[in-house]
Amino acid sequence: MVELRRASHCVYKIRYHMVLCVKYRKKLLFEKDRINNFKNLCLEIGKRYWFEFDALGTDGDHVHVFLEAAPKYAPSRVMQIIKSITARELFKQYPEIKKQLWGGEFWSDGGYIGTVGDGITAEIIRNYIETQGTPEEKEGYAQMKLFEFEQP
Repeated sequence: MVELRRASHCVYKIRYHMVLCVKYRKKLLFEKDRINNFKNLCLEIGKRYWFEFDALGTDGDHVHVFLEAAPKYAPSRVMQIIKSITARELFKQYPEIKKQLWGGEFWSDGGYIGTVGDGITAEIIRNYIETQGTPEEKEGYAQMKLFEFEQP
C-alpha cells in the first residue's frame, strides 16, 4: 500500500500510468544504454519536481511510466515536463537519433495518462506494463522490459 504524501497544505496519493510514444514509432529506446539513461533522466526529473517514479517499461517505440506526483501539477503538465526534458537530454547524449527523426521531435504529440486508484492497483499496472503487446508487434524483439525504481 502506498503511503499518503504530505505537502505544506495537503495530504495526497496521486499516481499516474503514462504512455509516451517515440515519434514515427521508431524503436529508439531498445538499447540498454539508452534505457538506463532514460531511467536516470527520470530520477533527476523526480528530484527536481518531486515526482516519485515507480516503474517504467519499454519495447523500443514507446514507454510506459508509472509515477506519483504532487497535486500542484496537472497530469498534462507532468507529461509535458517528462517529455520535454527527456527529449532534450536524449538528443544531447545521442545526436545520431535526431537524424532518424526528420521532424526534430523525439516524442509523438499526445500520449496516454491514467490515474491509478484503489480499483486499479499498482501491481495490475506493473503486470500490464510487463506483459502488454503481442509477438506480431515485436518482430523479433523480446517481451517488454520492466525497470523498477529503487525507493529510498
